[in-house]
Amino acid sequence: MSLPSGKRLGPYEIIAPLGAGGMGEVYRARDTKLSRFVAVKILPKVFSLDSEYRQRFEREARMLAALSHSNILAIHDMAVEGDLCFLVCELLEGQTLRHRLSEGYLSIRKCLEIAMQIANGIAAAHEKGIIHRDLKPENVFLTKDNQVKILDFGLAKQTLFDNDGNTVSFADAHTQEGLVLGTVGYMSPEQVRGHPADMRSDIFSLGAMLYEMVTGHRAFRGESRVEVMNAILKEDPPEPANAGKNVPRALCVLIDRCLNKDPAERFQSARDLGFALEAVFSGASSSVAPPVPRSNRYVTTAIALAVLGAAVFAAFIVGRRLGRSAAVHPTFRRVTFRPGTILSARFAPDGRTIVYGAKLDGTSSRLYVTSADSPGSRALDPIDLTVLGVSNKGELAVVQGCRQEAMLVDCHGTLATMPISGGAPRDIMNEVEAADWLPQGDELAVAHKVGGLCRVEFPIGNTVYETPGWISSIRVSPSGNELGIVQHDTAGSDGGRVLIVDRTGKKIIQSEVFISLEGLAWSLSAAQIWFVASQAGGGWSDELHFIDVSGREGILWRFEGMTRLHDIFRDGRMLISREDWRASLNFRGVNDKQERDLSWFDLSEVVDLAPDGSAVLFLEGGEAPRITDLYLRRTDGSPAVRLGEGDWGGFSPDGRWVIATSTSERGELSLIPTGAGNGKSIPPTNLIKTYALPGFLPDGRHIVFMASDGQNWRVYTQDVNGGDPIAVTPETALNQTQAFQLASPDGKFVWIRDLKGRLAIYSLDGSPPRPVPGLLAEDIPANWGTDSNFVYVYRNDFPIMVYRLDLRTGRRVLVTQFCPRDAIGLDGVRSLRMTPNGKAGAYSYIRALSVLYVVRDFSGTASAAIP
Repeated sequence: MSLPSGKRLGPYEIIAPLGAGGMGEVYRARDTKLSRFVAVKILPKVFSLDSEYRQRFEREARMLAALSHSNILAIHDMAVEGDLCFLVCELLEGQTLRHRLSEGYLSIRKCLEIAMQIANGIAAAHEKGIIHRDLKPENVFLTKDNQVKILDFGLAKQTLFDNDGNTVSFADAHTQEGLVLGTVGYMSPEQVRGHPADMRSDIFSLGAMLYEMVTGHRAFRGESRVEVMNAILKEDPPEPANAGKNVPRALCVLIDRCLNKDPAERFQSARDLGFALEAVFSGASSSVAPPVPRSNRYVTTAIALAVLGAAVFAAFIVGRRLGRSAAVHPTFRRVTFRPGTILSARFAPDGRTIVYGAKLDGTSSRLYVTSADSPGSRALDPIDLTVLGVSNKGELAVVQGCRQEAMLVDCHGTLATMPISGGAPRDIMNEVEAADWLPQGDELAVAHKVGGLCRVEFPIGNTVYETPGWISSIRVSPSGNELGIVQHDTAGSDGGRVLIVDRTGKKIIQSEVFISLEGLAWSLSAAQIWFVASQAGGGWSDELHFIDVSGREGILWRFEGMTRLHDIFRDGRMLISREDWRASLNFRGVNDKQERDLSWFDLSEVVDLAPDGSAVLFLEGGEAPRITDLYLRRTDGSPAVRLGEGDWGGFSPDGRWVIATSTSERGELSLIPTGAGNGKSIPPTNLIKTYALPGFLPDGRHIVFMASDGQNWRVYTQDVNGGDPIAVTPETALNQTQAFQLASPDGKFVWIRDLKGRLAIYSLDGSPPRPVPGLLAEDIPANWGTDSNFVYVYRNDFPIMVYRLDLRTGRRVLVTQFCPRDAIGLDGVRSLRMTPNGKAGAYSYIRALSVLYVVRDFSGTASAAIP
């Protein structure tokens, strides 16, 4: 079936066909919502009409969408329209590796560049438990800007782990063990035998591709499929050095190890293979490797691998990544000693002076100047400023309005410049999130809000990038030709990716998505940028990553604990801060004169409060739990009780149940008993892709929640015993960083944010929404009162002022206020709940403390615990 130009599939407008095959047709299309070109793949109708296949395909699409790596084809959407099932992917311009190989000779350098990017992409997949199982030149795409993209995970298998640590693999009729899966010529021996294939199978396939790139011939050949499969099982390919090229000895050994028949003798991870490829790329011998006698294969391989290991070690010793002359143990010199929160820090041009913005001793943020060799700091006027950059002329770029919530530093204010010696700042631009000086010291690059988007100008006046998300940092390269960007997609979240763009707006590099990104700076080489990030499953230890303009990336250092990178001086010294933060839970009852700390571990976030104030429901998502858990604790101080895994929840009217979203990406709903008994899940439905903010309606038999159908968020109601959810509002906005109770006490209304972020009250009978009278821009909703005529709101500041807001008149009355006794490091209220009568309340707040260090003699070869 061919689709005509102009045909619409949801928001995607078909432009022209790109190709067709047994697995469907691919079209060039335009995403009309985001104004971008995409590729749309239409599945054959025989698959589209098969509900089991469609469910499997949807699961695989979600699995791959979670990868989000620069060397893996990005999947934007998977949808069904009528009897058409289709995928939406990024549109690539270039050619497959197979097509490039057909054109002839590839240099050794080019072979290594391609192999390194494939290894990086496969490593990212393996870290998510995903094994490709069909790596071949046809499934590797080379873009016009020299980016490698891995395609077609149709035979991929995902391996997960259950609660007891046992392996759980998703399998179906197409992926079950015993079947020979893959492409003849690139399958591993275990695939040929129909045995289970793990991550080392992909390493074998990559070795076969690398062999073909280097030699121009396939590693395993034969007149038939059977002969090729027999060669994979029993024969060794001719040595790469015999192909007539000057193949480095270390590369011959590397390929030999990848193609070992025994998985235990191959590289044990794609990440290790990537490091070995980098070592060869960076300077291993280019001499031709002599043929290896088969009788001495393993002895010779062992000796050669020792040589390769020495090359890897030497690459680190000479400091290829750092441009340093020796690898010595780093030292950490403490710069700040007063308790508080470090917001940002930069070296001055002389390298001895350090300028930093901080909130110390419970005061407002301000600028401080200190010396790397002196423990004292001098405060600069005025207050409420944070440094974003220091020019080579000693001029500061500063901004007002930065705040820290946990590890997140969010700046959004007026950009100004001022001398490093102090003085009145000169305003430059409003609504700025990040800025940095160009090398000449007379121009700035900025990221600022314009019409709902964050716009990056490099320099001011030259727009190079825009995003609907937000940007926490931009840094100009030493050459002044590139700009490093930390982009976050979700408000209130420090998860995101690193981008490198040039002055024309060309995107040179885009990293994978990290769950946390905390600072970046250019290294001594203008072609390499360092950043601190956390990956999923990495706990609370941050890693120092590097990425260069060619797309190579890796981990330089692993810090024990949360760390932020602020700056790197030209002699290699770094400014980092050690971050220590927790979310605490305080409660004050009817007869309490003081607040009581009901925190359990290190991130206790209240999500609901029993109407009589007798118990709190809260999340624990910090370092102590394995995953985000829901806990119940009596407000008399009794020990907390773990209810189970959950991402958000609410009490039932009788207090016997909790409705909760799971910690899965979809956030499916479940009922958890607060006492004895078994929990039960609420049957999922294909209508809903993601759930959030569940709660009970007053009858106790129905629930209300926000959910997305894959495109739009709405409020839904549903019977707790099942049935289809019913949409009760038009399209709305989701803001889980200020999550609140949805349903009114009479069960007739919900209050939510519209698409412009404004709070409004919606009737569950479908009546038009009405605005909330008397609501101020800084108000945050908490919960409803005793009836549907008033609500409680508060402000994200200390002391926390809680108001009762009359929804009929807009009249507001101060009900109470909360504040921890110790004001040092306070920076943000996570959530707040009041009893309906307003006589008791519980809230969670952030306390963030940090210490600034100068790191000397950094080698990037080990992990470090900061003093």
